[in-house]
Amino acid sequence: MVRGFCRIAAAAGLALLAACGGGGSSEAPPTNNPPPPPPPITKVEAFRFLNQATFGPTDATAQQVITQRYEAWIDGQLAQPASLQLDEVQAAFALLSRPVMNVGQLHQDRVAAWFSNSVRGPDQLRQRVAFALSETMVVSEVALNQYPWAVADYYDMLARNAFGDFRKLLEDVTLHPAMGVYLSMLGNQKPNLALNIRPDENYARELMQLFSIGLVELNPDGTTRLDTQGQPIPTFDQAVIEGFAHVYTGWSWAGAVNFGQARATIANQVQPMQAYPEQHDTGSKRVLSYPGAALTIIPGGQTPQKDLADALDNIFNHPNVGPFIARRLILRLVTSNPSPEYVSRIARVFNNDGNGRRGNLGAVVRAILLDAEARNASTNATHGKTKEPLIRLTQLWRAYDASSGSGVLTIPGASFIFGQGPLQAQSVFNFFSPFYAPPGEIAAGGLVAPELQIATEYLNTQVTNYFFATAVCYVPQPLSFCPVVRPETVIIDTAAELALAGNPPALVDKVADRLLAGQIPASLRTAAIAQVERAPVSLPTLRVAEAIFLISTSPDYVVQP
Repeated sequence: MVRGFCRIAAAAGLALLAACGGGGSSEAPPTNNPPPPPPPITKVEAFRFLNQATFGPTDATAQQVITQRYEAWIDGQLAQPASLQLDEVQAAFALLSRPVMNVGQLHQDRVAAWFSNSVRGPDQLRQRVAFALSETMVVSEVALNQYPWAVADYYDMLARNAFGDFRKLLEDVTLHPAMGVYLSMLGNQKPNLALNIRPDENYARELMQLFSIGLVELNPDGTTRLDTQGQPIPTFDQAVIEGFAHVYTGWSWAGAVNFGQARATIANQVQPMQAYPEQHDTGSKRVLSYPGAALTIIPGGQTPQKDLADALDNIFNHPNVGPFIARRLILRLVTSNPSPEYVSRIARVFNNDGNGRRGNLGAVVRAILLDAEARNASTNATHGKTKEPLIRLTQLWRAYDASSGSGVLTIPGASFIFGQGPLQAQSVFNFFSPFYAPPGEIAAGGLVAPELQIATEYLNTQVTNYFFATAVCYVPQPLSFCPVVRPETVIIDTAAELALAGNPPALVDKVADRLLAGQIPASLRTAAIAQVERAPVSLPTLRVAEAIFLISTSPDYVVQP
């Protein structure tokens, strides 16, 4: 009877060994076989990942991803310190012969530092996320020509915060003098009806509309919440804009004795704005109302610092912030049309990184890149995105180890050629809208393609011509009609391709391997080989140029799958 019960108990997994005569058993303990190792990462998969996480894949970085795997590569990038721009601007200023007259030209040095960090920087993921943030929380050289230190430091601030706390990022953006000048919070005075002075509402509106929550309430998956009439629910009204505008009064350049004497200097262009209580409105202020809001009215009588902290906490904890930021970063890194489920998964990480922390951008970026929708190759025609023109260029430069005689990587007037340049947007709305849908099939399908807003006939021609010039002239052996290569001319290293110029199929395959991880459609390969063969064997540079030009301007290169 006891033995029978013991057999039944053992079968049921009951812990009755002592009652059943000890731990002896004739049965072998079950073995826990370890899970099989994950399949190896292919070069195509590594390229796809690096197109999302860097300024362009290279053979070397692809091998790193293959060896380390995605998670370890990301962890290594999260630990990389930021490559910065401000030092380059300061060094260039010291060399100016007439600094007062020529201070605006320091933006050229700032842009050169951006290219250098984007193409050569070891912190590729941080720089890519900083670029994404710079297209969300926009300031622009266009309105800040006399403040090159502030503009450089603003980008550096985004880079330092790229994997940090979103609440801190909100505060650093708000108090940065570049933003203060750009959206006119700096010098914002308290109301004075006798003098017809009213607080400026510019920053109050754009911080909510463009930087954090958007115009309408969102579901956790980023879709629009609707009222009982089927209409979108606004996130804020004019009273809330005015409330925040009053919060942002009394801030100006740091270091002055009082508000009226605050002036820009080189030093305070890179310091947070200072509060001057004499120009801060101390009345109560209406802020955002939503379920769980700690307050909807900021009480009167508080300091400028306390008002600002309460206001930014109010925005940071709004339920829209998670899906809003999740979608913005997904659009810039992975795909223009993420599924609601993808947005929802990333928004959950924003709301709680697994350790109870809200707004952990490092965890958010990691989740975006490791999500199944990012990693699994999709045959869905709506997946992927168009590469931004600047990223098409940096990928080419990285793939071909671009260099110059001067050691500087840059293109004068890049924004006029590519329709965009680092912190050179024409307005706070960026180079393109995240909601832009080209007329036709994309718009009819309810989809968006933001980057195509700057794909005008003029700019497409400019970009294509520049890629042709790069392939033909900005190489070690330019053709005879090319301009003289100057020390500042950026050239690409095509030595390996030149060695294959007599073998068109091998040449085309080599270029495709560098730029497409070898994934070249048969039709493109056939066309490229035919074009190479049209060039005389005696002109190897032209043969190489034809292959690079056709592949680097093809849809297969321009579209990020």
